[in-house]
Amino acid sequence: MFKRLFDRVADAVAATDAKDAQPAEREHALRLATAVLMVEVARADHEFGEEEFHALLRLIEQHFRLTPDEANELANEAGEHSEEVVHVQHLTQQMHEHLNDDEKARVVSLLWKVAFADGRLHSFEDSLVLKISDLLYVSRGRVMRLKHDAELGAR
Repeated sequence: MFKRLFDRVADAVAATDAKDAQPAEREHALRLATAVLMVEVARADHEFGEEEFHALLRLIEQHFRLTPDEANELANEAGEHSEEVVHVQHLTQQMHEHLNDDEKARVVSLLWKVAFADGRLHSFEDSLVLKISDLLYVSRGRVMRLKHDAELGAR
């Protein structure tokens, strides 16, 4: 299943410059990859409760401008794929190659918001978001500003 997800994301984002690119497919693949990373961060502290799940749904709904049902469907699909993820490096590699700096920063911002969703930042969540940020080549200064903003927003 993870191989299919990785292939799907790779094919969709690689088609960015191709004349036969399908914007809807690319958008869904990037949404799914981002949502998988969000679920990974939410699960990093081994406590993925109802409050955190609802915060994840709200973030998905707002960020991607989805209906509640669409957000729920994407979150559930991401949860299924997340169980198969062995290394986030495969997802982030494709995202790094095909997203611009602002898009990568928005992904990192979402991950911080997920990490702070339960009102506290666990060291495993912190470590994972920093690792993903490094793999996306988002500058550490920008990552720290995004972390600070997410922490203020969680209060």
